[in-house]
Amino acid sequence: MLSALTGVHGDRADAITVAGRRASYEELLGAARQVAADIAGAPVFAVTATASLETVAAVVGALLAGVPCVPLPPDAGPAEREHILRDSGAHLVPVDFARRSSHDPGPPADPADPALILYTSGTTGAPKGVVLSTAALTADLDALAEAWQWNAQDTLVHGLPLFHVHGLVLGVLGALRTGSRLVHTGRPTPRAYAEAAGSLYFGVPTVWSRVAADPAAAGALSRARLLVSGSAALPAPVFRDLQRLSGHRVVERYGMTETLITVSGRADGEVRPQTVGTPLPAIRTRLAAEPGAEIGELQLTGPTLFSGYLGRPEATAAAYTEDGWFRTGDIAAIDADGVHRIVGRASTDLIKSGGYRIGAGEVENALLDHPHVSEAAVVGVPDADLGQKIVAFVVAHGVSGSELTDFVAAHLSAHKRPREVRFITAVPRNAMGKPQKHLLLTDETTDQTTGGPRNPT
Repeated sequence: MLSALTGVHGDRADAITVAGRRASYEELLGAARQVAADIAGAPVFAVTATASLETVAAVVGALLAGVPCVPLPPDAGPAEREHILRDSGAHLVPVDFARRSSHDPGPPADPADPALILYTSGTTGAPKGVVLSTAALTADLDALAEAWQWNAQDTLVHGLPLFHVHGLVLGVLGALRTGSRLVHTGRPTPRAYAEAAGSLYFGVPTVWSRVAADPAAAGALSRARLLVSGSAALPAPVFRDLQRLSGHRVVERYGMTETLITVSGRADGEVRPQTVGTPLPAIRTRLAAEPGAEIGELQLTGPTLFSGYLGRPEATAAAYTEDGWFRTGDIAAIDADGVHRIVGRASTDLIKSGGYRIGAGEVENALLDHPHVSEAAVVGVPDADLGQKIVAFVVAHGVSGSELTDFVAAHLSAHKRPREVRFITAVPRNAMGKPQKHLLLTDETTDQTTGGPRNPT
């Protein structure tokens, strides 16, 4: 990264743009060195990770000083904020991008030392701190640079939060590692993406869905080299719309906070909808599946894995199999050519109904192919007869639940049809656009009939 910051493009005035503010690599390096001086000797520190040059300087300064950084979500509520600071032992450090230093912070830290502590979403309890080393970060970014043919001639565009792997590690450190220009749009709007005139774009499905709904914006991206989607599955209709409007087949990739990105499509390879490509170099994957089953839990091993959960050795040990493979908790299928398909989470997306093992994602994609359905989330609900019954939560208009059930049965095997359709106004999602299905089952405002919504959306 330092070679990129101080190399031939060091004085490029628009090397990095965040929410309309521009800086050269030299300016960024000066601000980062000041941060490094401010935090020298600290065991850990936190920064409020707004979409700003200050956040970028804080993270780069942490790497220079060898002090792990905790990016704090700027919209975190008081309880979440207090938990993260207490759990990590970090103190918030203010950053002023105008304060710069030429002081060399000294030799780099050991690559195995902690670099970032990112907190998980905490859907099954209080958020856990995921410790990521410099070695894991660099192994992942170098592998992705190769897979996506990413280099200093690119201009990366995105508008993702800077407290997750996608927006921060890939979207900031990846640009600095390769020396490519970075344009962070502040907000990931279709217009902002279109006007940025980049060669490489990152987005989550929600972003790409909005771009696809804006033909002019999608058409403007035809000048780009590569579009990448992640953090959740890209619906097949959005994939097809973007291909039609922009000429691009969006590349999907797969990863977790604990593993970074481990599987991805390639810039020069075949791209198929509903697939996330093949393992990156040095990553090995396998399925833990019942005999004869086509899907199972995805397990993996490689140099991009986390160092452990902060202060939670039992949780860290439980995340691995006896022979040392990481349990992702995601259900996947691997085609004969090694291409991976992610079906969903084992806890919510693997449905065992009437003796069949059904992936919720397959049913969701079938529902999304209906022209009157804009969002869909499928879960398994305990049932005395079937074990679990398939329940679909949909955002739709002008269609009944029974019509949607028949539509799915006509596209998939009959046993994969929803036994119940519940109409909602929106699928609850987190900051990265991932559906929060556990919230659906506690929503008392949902219409639980199959005949249609009481208040059609």
